[in-house]
Amino acid sequence: MSHRSHIITKSLAAAGIVLGLCAASPVAAMAATNSNTASQVAAAPGQPKVGDHGASVAALQNALLKNGFTLKGGATGTFDKRTQLVLKSFQRVVGIKVTGVVDATTAKVLKLDATTTTTAAPTMTAAPTTTAAPTTTTIAKQYPFTMASLPKRGDKGTGVLAVQGALVAAGIPVKGGVDGAFGSGTTASISAFQTAKSLPVSGLLDQATAAALGLVAPAAGATTSTVAGVAAAAAPSTTSAPTTSVPAPLTSDQLPKRGDQNTAVRTVQNALVAAGISIKGGVDGVFGAATTVAIQNYQTAKGLKATGLLDFQTALALKLVAAPSVQISVFPVQGLCSFDDTWHQPRSGGRLHLGVDIIAKENNLIYAVADGTVTKIYVDGVDKLSGNGVRFATADGTYFFYGHMNHVAAGITVGTKVKAGQVIGYVGHTGDTTVNHVHFEVHPQGGDAVNPTPIVKAVDACSVSTPLVQS
Repeated sequence: MSHRSHIITKSLAAAGIVLGLCAASPVAAMAATNSNTASQVAAAPGQPKVGDHGASVAALQNALLKNGFTLKGGATGTFDKRTQLVLKSFQRVVGIKVTGVVDATTAKVLKLDATTTTTAAPTMTAAPTTTAAPTTTTIAKQYPFTMASLPKRGDKGTGVLAVQGALVAAGIPVKGGVDGAFGSGTTASISAFQTAKSLPVSGLLDQATAAALGLVAPAAGATTSTVAGVAAAAAPSTTSAPTTSVPAPLTSDQLPKRGDQNTAVRTVQNALVAAGISIKGGVDGVFGAATTVAIQNYQTAKGLKATGLLDFQTALALKLVAAPSVQISVFPVQGLCSFDDTWHQPRSGGRLHLGVDIIAKENNLIYAVADGTVTKIYVDGVDKLSGNGVRFATADGTYFFYGHMNHVAAGITVGTKVKAGQVIGYVGHTGDTTVNHVHFEVHPQGGDAVNPTPIVKAVDACSVSTPLVQS
């Protein structure tokens, strides 16, 4: 299976392996697993084997982590069965023989040099991501996609592998690893990359994002960085004060929960310690009772609901996740309610889902999320998809669309000025649905819709059933 990322493509070329877009199927990869066992293949000279301990094992584990694969506990320096399973997953994704052994081909693809791995310190910095970045010339001259061929959410295959690999090469982890499936994990990683590069945060692989990843040529007139070969049109001039923004270390999909044991937990624990919150037992990478209590203490100190859960609001306060592209002051629906990230899921007629569906009891209140002016009213029967609904815009042109209302609130019509928290309608199931919910969309400055899930997560009030008090 081809993986045309900045890391693995270069490594495959160094290993003398040529893989095209029409690469081996997952079935063929599984066949390779059955026909090539560990007993038939020897480890390359200087490379570790199952049961080994030390720096060379840590270098192997760091290389796997760097390529977007999840290894619980991180780089421990012990070549255990868990490490072997992750190694096999890597071999399967890349399309080389699945042996679970660091053979010569695998070592070359992972850039494991026997001389350096035997002397490297077994730390998470043993294989820094910056050393794996391809040269400027490589990125500038090799664009694996045209705009028309860029993958989108729901796609699977080698094209998605290339995008995921490019994200990993840029230092953005992909939840679930480089698996060739464009789902919520890849969408969240694209959003994180866009945030890091000061691009519009949509989760979509648009031209500016693809160019910044080195996947397509920059748009006409755009300049490129001489350091990384990525789009730099939005970057400040070299004579202005440099920005100090640091990419958020996690996406909303990567937030750990109680019982997890991984590097994400360590990241959370370190953030708590940096905020002055002590953790009994220290930073151990284990999300247990001590971490739960520490989160509760932090939530209490910040005036947040003290649940001990690492919700989006707590993670945002800890600077673990990026702030959403549009910020609202009120959650759109009266609880009790629920919602999931269904951004860009397929819909009938070839459409993609452009909002978030907030499921709630019929006739629960629907609120304006910000101050604005009503610009359109949707009517069931006339607007067959949306049913009854409302669109209103803020001063900068950003507009919010609500669909499937039971009915619009009295006095709400085109031109009505609304205040954040004002009731504008009631939950229903009009239009193209049979489920009581609100379809909620966000269009920054009147442009294309962006994923509203992180926007509503930042003010999540699905547990609040008491109506807002109107001023």
